[in-house]
Amino acid sequence: MKIDFMINTRRNIIAAGVNRVISTLFPFLNRTLFLWLLGPAYLGLNGLFASILGVLMLAELGFGTALVCSMYKPVADDDREQLCAYLNFYRTVYRWIGGIILTAGLCLMPFLRKLVHGNVPPDIDLYILYLLHLLNTSASYFLFAYRGAVLYAYHRQDVVTNIRTVVSVLQYITVFLILLLTRNYYLYVLASVAFTVLQNLLVVRESRRLFPEIEPKGQISAERRKKIIDDVQSIFMHKVGMVITYSFDNVVISAFLGLVAVSAYGNYYYVYTTVAGIPWAVYNSMTNGFGNKIYTEKREENFKLLMRAIRLLSIIITWCAAMMMALYQPFIYEWTRGKPDLMCHILTPLLLVIFFYVNQSRQVLLAFKSAAGIWRQDRWKPVVGGLVNLSLNIAFVQLFPQEYKLDGVILSTLIAFLVIQIPWESHVMFSSFFDKDQALAYWRYQFRALLTAVPLCGIVWAAVYLIPVGGIPGLLLKGVAATAVSSLLVVFLYRQDVREMAAKFLKRS
Repeated sequence: MKIDFMINTRRNIIAAGVNRVISTLFPFLNRTLFLWLLGPAYLGLNGLFASILGVLMLAELGFGTALVCSMYKPVADDDREQLCAYLNFYRTVYRWIGGIILTAGLCLMPFLRKLVHGNVPPDIDLYILYLLHLLNTSASYFLFAYRGAVLYAYHRQDVVTNIRTVVSVLQYITVFLILLLTRNYYLYVLASVAFTVLQNLLVVRESRRLFPEIEPKGQISAERRKKIIDDVQSIFMHKVGMVITYSFDNVVISAFLGLVAVSAYGNYYYVYTTVAGIPWAVYNSMTNGFGNKIYTEKREENFKLLMRAIRLLSIIITWCAAMMMALYQPFIYEWTRGKPDLMCHILTPLLLVIFFYVNQSRQVLLAFKSAAGIWRQDRWKPVVGGLVNLSLNIAFVQLFPQEYKLDGVILSTLIAFLVIQIPWESHVMFSSFFDKDQALAYWRYQFRALLTAVPLCGIVWAAVYLIPVGGIPGLLLKGVAATAVSSLLVVFLYRQDVREMAAKFLKRS
C-alpha cells in the first residue's frame, strides 16, 4: 500500500502547526504563572523531575521506535495480519516497561534529596511530588499508548496531534485556574496525571475508529522478534546517549549551582525548545512518510525527497535563528522582569542560537535514518558523544568563572555534536543507504545554507539593536522589525525554493 506522502504530510503539518501555537502559548503562560506566583525554586523542581524521569524512561529501550519502523513494510504490503501481531507484541512490551519504570523510580527515592543543592520550598514534600510525577510518566505505558503505533505507521500522526492539542487546551485552562485560585502545586500535578489518562483513552478510540480491523492479536515469528530485539539494543544505546546529552544538564546544574540556576538555564532553554518545535513540527510530519517511501521508491527518488525536505527545513531554521538572535535577550529581560539571578549575559543566547542551527540542520537526515531502520551502524555514537558532553559539562561548570558556568553547559553539548555526533551519523547514512556522490551534494548544500544564515542573522540582529525603545512596547516593536526584515531576506534569498514548495503544499490532490 503506497501512502500519499504529500496529502498526509500536509495534514500532519497543519495539525502540528496548530499544536505548536497551543504548546508555545500555553506553556509560556504556565511557566510565567509559576515564576510569578510560586517562584523559581518550583520551576527548578519541575526541571529536575523532568530530567530524572527522562533517565528512567530509558526503560522504554526504544521498543516504540523499533515497532513502528517494523510496521512500515507490512503497511506497504497491506499485510494486516502481521500488523495485528506487531501490535499485540507492542502491548505486552509496554506493560512490562510501565512496571519497570515504576519500580526503578521507587528505588531511586532514597537518593532524591542528594540531587538537590540547597533548600527545597518549605511547603513541599519532595517525595510526594516525585511520586506524582512518576505516576504521570508510567501511566501511559499501563494504558493504551501502544495504539498510537498504528496511526504513526500509516503516516496519520495528525490524529494523535489533534487529540494532544484539545487535551492540552483543557489541561492548561484547568491548571491555570488551580494556580490562580489555590497556588497548590500538588493539585497542579494531579491534574496533569488525569489529563494524561484522558489523552490515552482518546487515542485508542480514534485508532479503533480509523483502523477497526487492526487489533492486538496473533504472534510475530521468532525471526521478526529477534530483529526487533536487535534493533532495540541499538536504539537503546542511542537513547542512552540522548539522555546523557539532554537530561543531565539540569542534574549537573542542580548539583553544582542550585535550583535557581536550573530555573535561569531553564528559561533560556525553554525559549530554545519552543522555537525548535517549529522545524520539529515539519520534519516529524514527514518521518513516517519517509518509512513508506523507503519500501515503495528507489534510492535516487528517496535522495531527491531528502534534499527537498532539507531545503524546506533550511528556510525555516534560518528564519528561526535570525529571530532568536534578535529577540532572545530582550524577551528574557521582559519575561523575568530583569531579575539578575534569572538573566545571563549575551554569550548565553548566542551559543543557544548556534546550537539551534547546528542541531536542527541534522534532523531531516536523522529522521530518514530512523525511518530506514539504520541504528546498529552508529550505535556507539550517541554514547560516546553523550559521555564527552557530560565530562565537559562537569569540567566547564567547575573550571569556568561563575558568570560563564551556564555557558559551559551549552558549549559542551555543541562541541560533542560538532566533533563526534554529526560526522559519525552522516558517514553512516551515506555509506549504508545513500552514496558518496549524494553525500557531496548534501554537504555542499549545507555549507551554502550556513553561508546564507550567518550574515542574515547578523543583519536582523543589527536592525533590532538599533531600536532604542524599551519595555513591552519596545519588545513588540523589535518583534515586528525582526519579523519583517528576516522574512523579506529569507523570501528573497530562497525565492525559488519558496515558490516551488508553496505550489506543492497548496496543490490539491
